[in-house]
Amino acid sequence: MQNPLLETFQTKHQSAPFNDIKEEHFLPAFRELIKISEQEINNIAENRNEPTFENVIEALAFSGEKLDVVSGIFFNLNSAETNDEIQKIAQEVSPLLAEYSAKISQNSKLFERIKKVYDEKEMYKLNEEQEMLLTETYKGFVRSGALLNNADKEKFKDISIQLSKKTLQYGQNVLAETNSYFRHITDAGELAGIPEPIMDQYREEAKTRNLEGFVVTLQYPSYLPFMTYAENRDLRKELALANGKKSFSNNEFDNQNLIREIVSLKQEKAQLLGYKNFADYVLEERMAKTPDQVTAFLHELLEKAKPYAEKEIAELKVLAKADGIETMESYDHNFYAEKLRKQKFDIDDEELKPYFQLEKVQEAVFGLAKQLFDLHFLETHEIQKYHEEVKTYEIFENGTFKALLYVDYFPRKGKRAGAWMTSFKSQYKKNGLNFRPHISVVCNFSKPGADTPSLLTFQEVTTLFHEFGHALHGVLADTTYPNLSGTSVKWDFVELPSQFLENFCYEPEFLKTFAKHYKTGEILPDDKIQKISASKNFLEGYQTLRQLGFGLLDMAYHSNADKVGDIKTFEVEETKATNLYPSNPETAMSTSFSHIFQGGYSAGYYSYKWAEVLDADAFQYFKENGIFNPEIAAKYKVLLAAGGTKDPMELYKNFRGSEPKVESLLKRAFG
Repeated sequence: MQNPLLETFQTKHQSAPFNDIKEEHFLPAFRELIKISEQEINNIAENRNEPTFENVIEALAFSGEKLDVVSGIFFNLNSAETNDEIQKIAQEVSPLLAEYSAKISQNSKLFERIKKVYDEKEMYKLNEEQEMLLTETYKGFVRSGALLNNADKEKFKDISIQLSKKTLQYGQNVLAETNSYFRHITDAGELAGIPEPIMDQYREEAKTRNLEGFVVTLQYPSYLPFMTYAENRDLRKELALANGKKSFSNNEFDNQNLIREIVSLKQEKAQLLGYKNFADYVLEERMAKTPDQVTAFLHELLEKAKPYAEKEIAELKVLAKADGIETMESYDHNFYAEKLRKQKFDIDDEELKPYFQLEKVQEAVFGLAKQLFDLHFLETHEIQKYHEEVKTYEIFENGTFKALLYVDYFPRKGKRAGAWMTSFKSQYKKNGLNFRPHISVVCNFSKPGADTPSLLTFQEVTTLFHEFGHALHGVLADTTYPNLSGTSVKWDFVELPSQFLENFCYEPEFLKTFAKHYKTGEILPDDKIQKISASKNFLEGYQTLRQLGFGLLDMAYHSNADKVGDIKTFEVEETKATNLYPSNPETAMSTSFSHIFQGGYSAGYYSYKWAEVLDADAFQYFKENGIFNPEIAAKYKVLLAAGGTKDPMELYKNFRGSEPKVESLLKRAFG
């Protein structure tokens, strides 16, 4: 069988030939490419020449190129356009890749050669990036079990394979639960309070299921507006329970046992390597360094934020009490938060949405990239796509091709919830050529209606800017080695570019350039713009506590795996300092906390708040000197282009002139 995944892509920019790829191509391609990549590794390990930086470290950095590309295609499809067949293949492929990875990291001959180069690095006169590659390669092997005895190496490999299967199953269970629930409503009176554009969305969803009336789902663009506007408290409770029960219902998709197994395996993995727990293992390679430092950081913010959060919730409870609600529940929060926001700022999302047409918001973020970094975006129809809704853009800088960008904005059955940036191909330099990255931004915004374009809530506007901030980190990458390129940085540094870009959404000067009514072209009135800017810190105390709760729970799972018994009990105990609403025994957040059990945020969720300190400090620098200041933008561009080639604190200090200050975040959040 001819397999396009095993051939050189004869497409523009050697982009993925999606039109030719079929599900049945993946498994044979993975098996063949793993074989080829293993041979490359063996050639490096068995080389009879004296080990050098070039024939060991550099050769290793460029090995498995084709396997990386095919992995990128497959796992991005598994997130954005999956089906039963792809999920089944993923269950077969993940352990194959885990075993392949373990074979490399535990190849004793290869490690001997790496160690020799590492021990003799002074003789090589390496530049800064080469030295970083050498250090990261050596540490990576040690942290993957290279110094273990043979019996423990086998244990380590087995744990890695088990984790790859179990984390994948966790995510598939969450997706299945999200897709399986929907609420069919035939009486429009039950949807009192829901704005008409959202009602249209619910009608469209019903039509796709061949039903009369309305359908609400657990997909974010459907669920969140319901919880924000629906006056029917019983229905809000029903939807919230369905959402909170995801993979917590003692059915085939229940994740409780998987959580216990995952954290136990991670603990065992860390202890094999001599660490006390998985958090110690992870944080050794982060800016934060230790669990104690993370916990101290989270508790410092908790102490500052909690009084503000309690005051905010007290305000909401006054509104709820006026409606006869004596005990306010978590499923009331969004509804009364929206009421309070209207009272304080006289704005609501539905009133603002006509001013935030998706295409115009995208133009704005493209324009910002042009103004700050001289990047130009040109839509192209010559790139094959994995779904008809995807759009593709070529990005140029000074007339030179810089990157390929895929954007995929709307929810589908085969797409997981949320928003993310990823890549199909990394940037790197080889044989005198600069291979440019293929970047993807994936979101779940409301689809266009029959008579209206896709209109975004303001929160969705900031989401697009957030993911595009990540994309710029990839687009501007300018490193020699793919494993130091773009977002390949310390995990608690990776959110700086994304959160930094969100700040522009609150700047009146910038908002006026794109917040225009989709029908009339009228610019969003000044008073509304000022209110958006003023509302930036609305309920910031509560939002901070919520994020701190996630961070503390994450650290607890990965510091105290042996104490994880009943999932609900553990969750309630570890987050009690941050919970301002009664806990419902029927729901659990942990069972759908994909960031830490499927994604890469294990012992790393704190990094969102950590990076907020960085982004607040960085944007303050721009504010003091002009938000479009070309000199500061040029320095920030250097930070983004450097990827993981330097220590992140060094990169930050080179940009800012000093270390970031927690006070910058506290000042922005609480004045």
